[in-house]
Formats: sequence, C-alpha cells, structure tokens
Amino acid sequence: MNFSTAEENYIKAIWRLQQSDANVTTNELAAELQTKPASVTDMLKRLSEKKLLHYAPYYGVTLTPEGKKLALNIIRKHRLWEFFLVEKLHFNWDAVHDIAEELEHVSSPELIERLDAFLGYPKADPHGDPIPDSKGRMTSTNNISLQQLAESQPAVVTGVGDQSSSLLELLRQKNIGIGTKLEIKQRHAFDGSVEIKIRNQPVINLSEQLAKNIFVQLQ
Repeated sequence: MNFSTAEENYIKAIWRLQQSDANVTTNELAAELQTKPASVTDMLKRLSEKKLLHYAPYYGVTLTPEGKKLALNIIRKHRLWEFFLVEKLHFNWDAVHDIAEELEHVSSPELIERLDAFLGYPKADPHGDPIPDSKGRMTSTNNISLQQLAESQPAVVTGVGDQSSSLLELLRQKNIGIGTKLEIKQRHAFDGSVEIKIRNQPVINLSEQLAKNIFVQLQ
C-alpha cells in the first residue's frame, strides 16, 4: 500500500516522539509538525482506519506493528540518502537533512535495496544515527554525552543530539565530526563548559549545551 507524503510524515513524527514517551498526545504532534490540533485529529483518524496506529481521544496515540514497520522504512530511506549525499556527493553534513526529507518518500523498494548495497550496507548515517536494515533492525550503541565524559578519558564522537543546521555548522567549524577522537582536559563548574583536546589541534572550549549534544564512546 502506498501512503501520501503527509501520512508518512505523521508516522515518522509519532515514531520519533515515542522514543521518549510511549503515548504521544495530539498537542505534541501538532507542535512537532507545526500544525493545528484539529488537523492532527483528522489525520490520526485516517491513519487509525488504515491500521497504522491506535488512537483514542484524550489517551494519545501509539503505532501498531504495521505503523512501526512503515516508520522504520521511512527512517531507513532518509538515513541512507543522507549517507549517500555526504559520502558520494560530498555534501556537508549540515546540508543534507532537507534533501533527504524529500528523497525519503521515494517508494521503490528495489531502488533502496540497490542504494544500500551500493553504499556497502552502512550501519549509521553521517550524524551517527543507526540505519535500520531491510527488516527494521538497528545496531545498538553505548553512547554517552560529552558532558558525562570523565576528564582525561579518551573517546570518539559517535553521534549528535540536536541536528539543526546551525549546530552542525558550528561543529564543522570546530573540526568535530563523527569519528573525531578527543578528551576533556578541564571542566568548569561555573558554567558547565568543558575544554577539550583533539589530536594536533589547540585546546578548545565548548559550552555545556554543545557538550550535551555531542555523543561519544569510550576508547
């Protein structure tokens, strides 16, 4: 069954919100999609009729197994296209989200399977988010935020929380990306900022907010 772009955007938004709260409210969805609650209600009724979600007024919404399968398929396409744009077409990682938002609605399963094979079956997108495989399975990682990292503990950057273009551009200016090896040299109690050292670069200062949005694995 084919679904409209709007329907797919709703399913993906519900899946994303469900990662922090099992039951997603109409108001949460309206805020996420920047639309009116009345419009959200109409769409939820339509998606419920298509067996993609369970919806009960005042009790929130959850995806059915079929809805979750669709959401993971959309996310798979989005992250594969982001990987392709960065690795093969050499886009900056802060410039690919909006393009991938359009490409994720391409419906050809054969195209996506060929794309996955062409890219060598990548496990994560350019921002460190896991890419679901053809069965919806994702590799789990043991990430912590840079803010949680102990001083002098070597680590490697594996992901980014806030993936706004402004934050990604800031990280690019500081030469921080997926795979960057670093360690905290000093933590400042006054404002929560940290001084980090990247090999062959001067020590740089990161704000507490920025450090919380950088995820790392211990080395």
